[in-house]
Amino acid sequence: MTLAFGIFDHQEKRRDVMLHQQYEERLSLLVEADQAGFYAYHLAEHHQSPLCMAPSQSLFLAAAAQRTTRLRLGALVYLLPFYHPVRLIEEICMLDHLTGGRLQVGVGRGIAALEHSFWGHAPEEAQARFDESLAILIEGLTHDRLSYEGTYFRFDDLPMELAPLQRPYPPLWYAGNAEYAARHGMHLIGSGGLRRLPETVARYRAVWQEHRGDPERLNPQVEAPKIGSTRHLLVAETDAEADRIARRAWGAYDRNFPKRGYEGNAETTRAGAQRAASGPSLGGDFDLACKVEAAIVGSPETVRAYVTRYAAETGSNYFVASFQWGDLTHAEALRSLRLFALEIMPAVQQPQQATTNPRLPTQE
Repeated sequence: MTLAFGIFDHQEKRRDVMLHQQYEERLSLLVEADQAGFYAYHLAEHHQSPLCMAPSQSLFLAAAAQRTTRLRLGALVYLLPFYHPVRLIEEICMLDHLTGGRLQVGVGRGIAALEHSFWGHAPEEAQARFDESLAILIEGLTHDRLSYEGTYFRFDDLPMELAPLQRPYPPLWYAGNAEYAARHGMHLIGSGGLRRLPETVARYRAVWQEHRGDPERLNPQVEAPKIGSTRHLLVAETDAEADRIARRAWGAYDRNFPKRGYEGNAETTRAGAQRAASGPSLGGDFDLACKVEAAIVGSPETVRAYVTRYAAETGSNYFVASFQWGDLTHAEALRSLRLFALEIMPAVQQPQQATTNPRLPTQE
C-alpha cells in the first residue's frame, strides 16, 4: 500500500520571534513541503490559547495558497459551532478557488468546554450545533439556493452566489473518531501507536464499506479514503542531537497546550493544568511521549525504521507529522523536514519489509 505524507500544525506561539516573522517562516516551510511532495497541510483551530496563533485558518490558508502549487491545504478542523454556516460556506468556496481546487475541509465540534464558553455557547449544545451546521454546510455547497429550518438557524430560499471549484465540494476530513468518520465517508486523521492503530484502521475500513451505499453519505467523490495518524516528529543527524532538541521542545509544547483564556481564574487554571497532565502533552513527560509514539525522534535511520514499520504493519495509507512544535526554531524544523523528505519519504514509499530498531517503542 502506498503511503502518503501530510503535515499537521497547531501554529503554537513562538516566543523567539515576532508573529509576522512566525507566519513568514511557516509559509517558507510549506514551500519546502510543496516541493518535497507532501500530500497535504492540516491547520488546527483553537482560540485564546498559545497553542494556536492562527485561529482564523482561512486567512492563513489563503496566504499558503499563494506560495504553493501542489500541496493540498485545509483546516483540521473547522470548529463548526463557532461559525455562522453561511459565512463558512462562502469562505470555503473562495478558498477552493484560491487554492485551485486543493482545499481540504476538516470538520469538528470542539472538545474544550471553555472554548465554547468564549462564544457564549452552552458546551452541552456542541454536538447539536455541529450536526446542524454540517447539514447546512452540505446543503449550501451543493445547491444554488439554501432553505433550512433548525434549532439554531433558519434560511428561506437564500441565494448561494458562490460555489466550490471541486464538486460536489472539497473533501471532508474528521479527526479522532474512526467510526463516525467511516460511517459518513470522511477521511480520518487519528492517533494510536503501532499496536493499536491496525485495529482502528481495520474497523474504519469495515464501517466505511458497510455504509458505502447510504443515501446521506458524505464525500461521494472519494473512492479511496485517507486513514492517517499524527506524530510530533524531529529528525536530526544523530539520535543524541535529536533527543536533546526534542526534549527541550516538548517542555515548551507542554506549556502551550493548556487553554489559557482565563489565567486569572484559579479554578480554570487548575482545570487547564489537569488537562495538560492527561492530554496530548502527557504532562510534559518527554520519555512517555516517545514510549507511546506521540513523539518520534532520532536520526534519519531511526525515524526511517519507525515509518517503515508504520507503513508495513498498520494498514494506514497516510502518515502525518508535526514538524514545528514547542520552541523548535525555524532552522531546526526546516532541517528536520528536509531530512525527512530526502532520507525517509523515498525509502518508505517503496515496498519493503518492516525494520527493527532498538530505539523504536514496542508498545503504546
